[in-house]
Amino acid sequence: MATETEIKLSLSARTAEVLAKQAMLSNIERHRQLLINTYYDTHDERLRREQMVVRHRQKGRQWLLTVKTAPMLTAGLAQRSEWEVPSRPGEFDFSHLDGSVRELLESLREGLQPAFTTRFMRHTWLLEPRAGVRIELALDRGWIEARGQRQTIREIELELLDGTVSDLFAAAAELQASLPLHPEASSKSERAYRLLADLPLTAVKALPVPTNAAMSSIEAFRLIVLSCLNHLQNNEAGVCQSDEPEFVHQARVAIRRLRSAIRLWQPRLPEAFVTRFDPLWQELANKLGDTRNWDVFLAETLPALADALPGRVEVERLSSHARRRCANSRKASRSALKSAAYSRLLIDFSAATRSLPDDAAGSLTRFVPRCLDKRAKRVKECAAAALGTDDDAARHRLRVAFKQLRYAVEFFTPILTGPVLANYHQSASDLQDLLGRLNDLAVASQLAAEAPTAGQGQVITGWLAAQTDSLLPEFARRLNDFQQQPVPWKAG
Repeated sequence: MATETEIKLSLSARTAEVLAKQAMLSNIERHRQLLINTYYDTHDERLRREQMVVRHRQKGRQWLLTVKTAPMLTAGLAQRSEWEVPSRPGEFDFSHLDGSVRELLESLREGLQPAFTTRFMRHTWLLEPRAGVRIELALDRGWIEARGQRQTIREIELELLDGTVSDLFAAAAELQASLPLHPEASSKSERAYRLLADLPLTAVKALPVPTNAAMSSIEAFRLIVLSCLNHLQNNEAGVCQSDEPEFVHQARVAIRRLRSAIRLWQPRLPEAFVTRFDPLWQELANKLGDTRNWDVFLAETLPALADALPGRVEVERLSSHARRRCANSRKASRSALKSAAYSRLLIDFSAATRSLPDDAAGSLTRFVPRCLDKRAKRVKECAAAALGTDDDAARHRLRVAFKQLRYAVEFFTPILTGPVLANYHQSASDLQDLLGRLNDLAVASQLAAEAPTAGQGQVITGWLAAQTDSLLPEFARRLNDFQQQPVPWKAG
């Protein structure tokens, strides 16, 4: 068994044409090989569900049987177990595999059938940037074919042969310095399964993060923020290709969770790491946030406003203004996720996160209570300032503090025990929902103030203010309920 470590980068047709002219590839021999691959699975896609790949590859006259585990990519990086042996078409000899993998595949052998194929021309260069480091750069151009449908393959693979993961990221960064290359969010097989299913793009929510008590605090941080990158990249295509608001919402949630993790761990992170990356993520979050604000206004606030004030010319003008602003903001969000700066941020942040020194003395079990106590104290301070006031800004500060606490609890849920966790989480969810509605109304008032309303915008702002006032008693009740909940990190 070998461990395959590689970074996948997507590129345009034009960029692929000029790749060979780059200085880092000058004076390096290029090799060319047509690769034809057949991927196998059972009729119910058991291998896909097990995150495994079984493939026959034809290289000229040679046939290879390859088995891989298939974890998700994170900022283009994949690290997985790989077994590869000479074979013949349609034959499956799993005798060279490790125990559990072999046992599974032997049990599925009779049910394996062709699922899809890939066919591409591969150009390769061997990079040796310094002594002891060898990286294969492969440019693949061709297609995936599944049930008569085709999808283009055009990507670079940087595979680490000798050296460290830092060396691999350094090579990717050097390429990005002169070429627009984007970390690929999914493998060829993942894209093929989507093509096979012929499903529309769907927004992806955050998955639970499997932190555990045996981790150091830095190990947990690394796991959490890389899961946030997965969450973000799983919604990239939807932001860029669809008008469905949920894609922008989920991308923004991913960045908020990531920034919350940076703040939680700030005392244990290098100062240069925080000062370099947090402002960049904040800038991106702000661009997506503008789009999200207009999406919520159009989908939720404006219909209620139109029902309450039927036939009002200022509402009609506000509607036209909001649709224009939302369309422009969506273009800006798409431009941000298609930019070279964003592509570099993914690579640079992933590289820096993976190179953070592990703190063996930094026990996660000691870190969690102190971390959550600090967040809970901040929520209590903001709650005291927000209760019994008409100050939207004070409620917004409470909402931000509360989200940071809730995200922290979610990050550490696997190591929080006791029966109070479910009640605490439900109370937190109820309060956050109401804080979100109050914030939407506050943002709506700001957006409405920008619009041309024939000098009669006070009708709209008055209605919005009345909606806010009607929610304040419920806000006080839910806040009190939450403050009465015992905290799960001290339970038992």
